[in-house]
Amino acid sequence: MPDILYIVLTALVSLIIGVVIGRVLLQKVFKQQEEEARQRAKSIIREAELNAETIKKDRILEAKEKYLKMKAEFEEEMNKKKNLIIQNENKVKQREQHVTKQMEQAKRLEADLHKEKETLHAELEKEKNHLHAQHEQLKKRREEVEQQHEEVVGRLEKIAGLTAAEAREQLVEALKNEATSRASSHIKDIVAQAKLTATKEAKKIVIETIQRTAAEHAIENCVSVFNIESDDIKGKIIGREGRNIRALEAATGVEIIVDDTPEAIIISGFDPVRREIARLSLHRLVADGRIHPARIEEVVTKTRKNIEEEIVEIGERTAIDLGIHGLHPELIKMVGRMRFRSSYGQNLLQHSREVANLCATMAAELGLNVKHAKRAGLLHDIGKVTPDEPELPHAIIGMELAKKYKEHPDVCNAIGAHHDEIEMTAMISPLIQACDAISGSRPGARREIMESYIKRLKELEEAAVSFDGVNQCYAIQAGRELRVMVDADNVSDEKAQQLSFDISQKIEKEMQYPGQIKITVIREMRAISYAK
Repeated sequence: MPDILYIVLTALVSLIIGVVIGRVLLQKVFKQQEEEARQRAKSIIREAELNAETIKKDRILEAKEKYLKMKAEFEEEMNKKKNLIIQNENKVKQREQHVTKQMEQAKRLEADLHKEKETLHAELEKEKNHLHAQHEQLKKRREEVEQQHEEVVGRLEKIAGLTAAEAREQLVEALKNEATSRASSHIKDIVAQAKLTATKEAKKIVIETIQRTAAEHAIENCVSVFNIESDDIKGKIIGREGRNIRALEAATGVEIIVDDTPEAIIISGFDPVRREIARLSLHRLVADGRIHPARIEEVVTKTRKNIEEEIVEIGERTAIDLGIHGLHPELIKMVGRMRFRSSYGQNLLQHSREVANLCATMAAELGLNVKHAKRAGLLHDIGKVTPDEPELPHAIIGMELAKKYKEHPDVCNAIGAHHDEIEMTAMISPLIQACDAISGSRPGARREIMESYIKRLKELEEAAVSFDGVNQCYAIQAGRELRVMVDADNVSDEKAQQLSFDISQKIEKEMQYPGQIKITVIREMRAISYAK
């Protein structure tokens, strides 16, 4: 037992001594490793400091280079801007000098106009006094003539035993009965003689037409060409015995010319709106393929509505392009109708747009109201596109329309005074007159003969429409033929023949025209019933 205890104690002492020795050895090893780690850390730190210093120097050099480069670019940009500012200042100075010169010229022009106005006013006063004196003389002379006339009438009444009114009524009734009977008895002879002399009259018309210059302008302004894919379509458009082409001419009021021209049909008429309706109607009929009188009337009616919508769209687009806002819908519609109207061969809408732009430029230079000037320039000729066209100057009609639709008084005065029908009270009124003259007096802008030609055709139609029983009237063949559509219920065949003669007599007495005019009265009876 003691031996075992001795052994155990010995083992324990040995173990303890081994542990102590191992611990001491481990501490030495740890201290050695720690010292080595410290040395390595110090070397790493020194190396890192060296690298950081190198990187720092590189970054400073790069920053200095970048700063110098940016500084050079900035100085170059500043020099450019400085030069640009100097150039703009020079331009502004030149512009100011130019504006000053223009203002001085405008002042001199205004002074010249004022002097001229005073001179004209003095001349007008002298002419007015002279006319007043002549009027007084004529008045005295008229009184003397009336007195002599009364004396002569009194003597004739005593001799004849009748009053002047009774004698006049008997004479008028006798002449009327004689003229009616003579017209009825000779009308067939006149028609037969016209057929015999047709060749001679045709040559005369051709010669007179060649001698006039209206033919060239009429071709440019009164003819539209409708292109077709093949000549086979011409037969469909003409129809059996020409019924389709007659229905189309009666519905649109234009002349459809189908000749040997390849792949083309000519639409002739002095009214651009009618020609456009006929052209679009032909396009729809050809595309649809169904061409007969009932379909023609339906398509023409729809096309006429579409044209009215297009007129409104043109007016709105024009107002937007010019920057004009707040126009009444009726004025917008009239502006759109200008697209299909010409004045002395010049398109009215283009003329009005040009006048509006000219007025805006002048008003801006003179310091006037640009919006009012542009508005008046666009609307100055709206009196030319009124549907009723009363016997008043178009400037007065346009002024009344502008007042009706609540336009500014300055705009109304400028419209009414641009042809001197009324006195100018607004500052922009002389501008409208001057710009209208500028636009219309450009070489080639207008053709006087074209305007008189269209006016003659309109007077022809108005002369026929004035008779009772006439529904529609179309002037075709460049005014050499007048087609009159009458009401079949109120006009008989005999009355239609008499109506044709009466219209021809009125045209002979009231109008001037070259050659002869053929009056064709068309009486068509339509029987309509509905199957229910």
